[in-house]
Amino acid sequence: MSHNLPPLNALRAFEAAARLSSVSLAAAELHVTHGAVSRQIRTLEEHLGLALFSKDGRGLKLTDSGLRLRDASSEAFERLRTLCAELQQGQADAPFVLACPGSLLARWFIPRLDRLNRELPELRLQLSASEGELDPRRAGVDATLWFAEPPWPADMQVFELAAERIGPVLSPRYSRFTELHQAPAALLLSEPLLHTSSRPQAWPSWASSNDLDGSALKLGQGFEHLYYLLEAAAAGLGVAIAPQQLVADDLAGGRLVAPWGFVETSARLALWVPIRSRDGRAEHLAQWLRKELER
Repeated sequence: MSHNLPPLNALRAFEAAARLSSVSLAAAELHVTHGAVSRQIRTLEEHLGLALFSKDGRGLKLTDSGLRLRDASSEAFERLRTLCAELQQGQADAPFVLACPGSLLARWFIPRLDRLNRELPELRLQLSASEGELDPRRAGVDATLWFAEPPWPADMQVFELAAERIGPVLSPRYSRFTELHQAPAALLLSEPLLHTSSRPQAWPSWASSNDLDGSALKLGQGFEHLYYLLEAAAAGLGVAIAPQQLVADDLAGGRLVAPWGFVETSARLALWVPIRSRDGRAEHLAQWLRKELER
């Protein structure tokens, strides 16, 4: 039974000393002191109730029991080393599945995907998009990129990338662009505003941050998803509200303008990685994302 196994640290120290025929070499391999290896071997002998080494001049010699344990433990540790190497190789060969909202994928991620593939070729990224409620714990997903508010759950490693900043945007094609783009933000209280059901609090939150009465807002055409909302704004259908990151390219290209700027919310753009399946590639992706967001 499992409780009859000896302490694994002691077994590991013995296996190294027996394989290398030297306590000193075992200590060097395990990055511990000579005394630490000797103590672990004594612990193992006490646990088993028998001697594993005998004195041989100035050195040590394995007893018959020690020889049997050396052969069995060396085989077991070698199998473990081989299996761990295979598992690591298998992980490296598998694609890294990243889930994110479709709007974030289309408006921010895809325009940068070619650069990411060039700079992180080992990632072998596979994207999974959804406009519904994302589940970062879903099987088959290595990480989730989305806007969310802390506190972070204990079963997730969360890499915070950037604060969410939201603000109104409109197109120069909008029929009321001339009247609005140099007007104070309060004028938007009388404007039928484009909105999305996925972020019902976006406009009230923005109004509150600008000392405006959110209850006085007039909502116009609604859209199910943020992506459609921003396409409508770009087509000149009205004033929308969006995270700055999702309209950065539109602002740079003049497709949209943000006359009233952006305000920070309590949400963060973050990369969520389940601790149960933590992948070292996630940290490389998080570093790349931070650098890209700072461009």
